[in-house]
Amino acid sequence: MSQLVILPILIPLFSSMLILFAKMLNHKTQQTLSFLALFFLNVVNIMALFAVLKNHTLVYQMGNWIAPYGITFVLDYLSVTMLLVTSILSLGSLWYGVKLKIDGDGVNFHVLFQLLIFGINGAFLTGDVFNLFVFFEVLLLSSYALALHGNGKLRVRFGMHYMVINLVGSTLFLFAVGALYGILGTLNIADMALKVSQLTPDNQGVVASAGLLLLLVFGLKAAMFPLYFWLPGTYANTSAPVAAMFAIMTKIGIYSIIRVHGTIFGDLAGELSYYYIPWILGLGIVTLILSTVGIMSAKNLKTQVAYFVLSSAATLQISIGINSPIALSSTIFYLIQSTFVAAGFFLLSDTLTILRGEYKDYIKSSPIFKKRVYIGSIFFAYAIAITGMPPLSGFLAKSMILYAGLESSHMSLIYSSILITSFFMIISLTRAGSTIFYNVIEDKKHLEKNVTKSTIHPIIYFLITSVLMVLFANYITAFTDKISTQIFDVKGYIQSVLGVSL
Repeated sequence: MSQLVILPILIPLFSSMLILFAKMLNHKTQQTLSFLALFFLNVVNIMALFAVLKNHTLVYQMGNWIAPYGITFVLDYLSVTMLLVTSILSLGSLWYGVKLKIDGDGVNFHVLFQLLIFGINGAFLTGDVFNLFVFFEVLLLSSYALALHGNGKLRVRFGMHYMVINLVGSTLFLFAVGALYGILGTLNIADMALKVSQLTPDNQGVVASAGLLLLLVFGLKAAMFPLYFWLPGTYANTSAPVAAMFAIMTKIGIYSIIRVHGTIFGDLAGELSYYYIPWILGLGIVTLILSTVGIMSAKNLKTQVAYFVLSSAATLQISIGINSPIALSSTIFYLIQSTFVAAGFFLLSDTLTILRGEYKDYIKSSPIFKKRVYIGSIFFAYAIAITGMPPLSGFLAKSMILYAGLESSHMSLIYSSILITSFFMIISLTRAGSTIFYNVIEDKKHLEKNVTKSTIHPIIYFLITSVLMVLFANYITAFTDKISTQIFDVKGYIQSVLGVSL
């Protein structure tokens, strides 16, 4: 059963190698291999979910080296959830890319796509901070190439911004890791948590500073103020399937904060217990306000959706900043729904760009275009989901976060920031929708470009997830409650990984 821990890493890794050799055959073979890999990955992740439900935590020690001396992979409620979200997201993104033949714009698209999944899954499963850095580099290298996939001056420009800022982040990551290793003598997350609980007062300042530097790195991945400026341009100007896949990228930063800081500086950390929380809460509120300004000022729909990704990351930061089991459960629920909704919205924006021709996805009136009513109806549903209006999952997720905020001493600040920004988001999408779909120029010749209905199926695929999260909200929240309980049980995590009794 422990092999289920390593398979989500091995499947995309070996698939990327097979697809690379398949270049000698034809592009259709590459597509088939890529879809087969995702099919088996989803099957393995479902099996892993049932294994975790039975055993709570599965630990895989590479080469049978006992932790903390070897490479450790940990599969628990949180990591299996992130694996499932990634594999479901990957399937919809690749589906759209193949349907629109976007994957054919570069010979290595499928290889890079599988390597990106390999890096993401590794980041979710690793049990030590150094290997988290390694998997970050793998996913970043593949994401650099995918961000530049295809043609376009703006794509190259913002892709370079994305590359440079993340290279700086990688350098800071090494500084933080070096400082923590120098004091603690270990980089295994469970062992680090144990060593921090035994830390002498004279070393607390260095560890706290290194922890904040590490938070800065994760904040960059999570697009936290003031390190978010790379996101809107990069996401808005890359290809649609890549932008949809990138919806999970900020969530990797959020996951890292929950996993690394929540474990190392959790209940057992003494004076350093949750010392980072005020930073996350304050910067999350600032990020949410600025992302709302970006949503309101965006001139095209893709940029607007990119700022919505930023606002969802900010909302997650605020929810983490509430720092309670209820808030963390709400965080996971919101993370899942916001990832799928943002991905589908990127695909919808791309389809709209095709249908409107020279008008693309600009928020301005155009002549009547094909499937206007059909696409407009889907846009309306996505607008409801992404802004947090009833009856879709966004409303449930934000309601849960607001309910958790009742316990916070900063309740008024949390409520005012989330509710006011949500109001302006609704206004912005209402304006965008009415301009694009209602205020059409009827006295001009109708636009002739069209897409097949099957092209829209991946968009519906992501929208269905929002509906399902409402229908099965009771079961999902029960599961996210288990995730929250397990994350706050730092002692249980240490015992599972190190095999020691505390």
